[in-house]
Amino acid sequence: MATLYYDKNADLSLIRGKRVAIIGYGSQGHAHALNLADNGVRVKVGLPPSSRSIAKAKERGLEVAPVAEASAWADVIMVLVPDTAQPAVYEREIAPHLAPGKTLMFAHGFNIRYGTILPRVDVDVSMVAPKGPGHRVRETFQDGSGVPALIAVHQDASGSARQLALSYAAAIGAGRAGMLATTFAEETETDLFGEQAVLCGGVSALVKAGFETLTAAGYQPEVAYFECLHELKLIVDLMYRGGLSYMRYSVSDTAEHGDYVSGPRVIDARVKDAMRSVLAEIQNGTFARRWIDENHQGRPWFEAERAKETRHPIEEVGVKLRAMMPFLDPVTVKPGE
Repeated sequence: MATLYYDKNADLSLIRGKRVAIIGYGSQGHAHALNLADNGVRVKVGLPPSSRSIAKAKERGLEVAPVAEASAWADVIMVLVPDTAQPAVYEREIAPHLAPGKTLMFAHGFNIRYGTILPRVDVDVSMVAPKGPGHRVRETFQDGSGVPALIAVHQDASGSARQLALSYAAAIGAGRAGMLATTFAEETETDLFGEQAVLCGGVSALVKAGFETLTAAGYQPEVAYFECLHELKLIVDLMYRGGLSYMRYSVSDTAEHGDYVSGPRVIDARVKDAMRSVLAEIQNGTFARRWIDENHQGRPWFEAERAKETRHPIEEVGVKLRAMMPFLDPVTVKPGE
């Protein structure tokens, strides 16, 4: 059985007694920094002098310093820059300022799991990984609730790394929803698999395949968009609230029958074989090596693929349809933004 912790299992005085550097001020960084500050924690945001986020953080009343200065000042250093940027930032600006008794923290285990960051052995290394985007971490905190988080300890030099991780997680609101104990390896491998096979890669490919099937058969692209993309949110919202059972309870009997007879035909043994291959490449490091190499080469394939996907017909139709539905608060992004 999984081990779950809540606010009652955490001592907020532990993190309130530390100086915390939040390295990065993106989706997670802004949420962690603001929630910690609101909970009485001394926070300093570490950013490069050229960062456009400096003004944003200062506007919210946060103290900002260069990454090296923030790392030297802090007892706890939470690294919240992108995975591929972390090794260089760590080597240049964080590692020189680590010392016995300090804590190095992450919100994703990628660089520890694949050995691209190798912390000195006399510091604590732990993880607090909220299971939701940063804006939800902030919004739910302000509403008096929270987003669940995974916690893990990679190194426990002090003997109290888990207790401090629980304190940190509770201070950003996770103790209100639940803090689940895991390992760096489990968090990394399941997170990457979920993104690739289901949440991002799997869903995106399924939506496009459905759209392409309908339009190739002569149906209007606008109707195909509504059936294969727009209504997906309605179904996912039902799953989110009550699982697959509540979704099936809420849709028509015809839809439920179609679920049972056609779902296994689309997602069949071949798909599961492909999923196992995806998982194997995550476990053995193949995916990580490819992604790291892609970044070292300047992301040529990634940027070309990103641009190509924005030109897919479902995206072109979607922009026009969403513009007709202002209640969605539609947004449009360009590749690389």
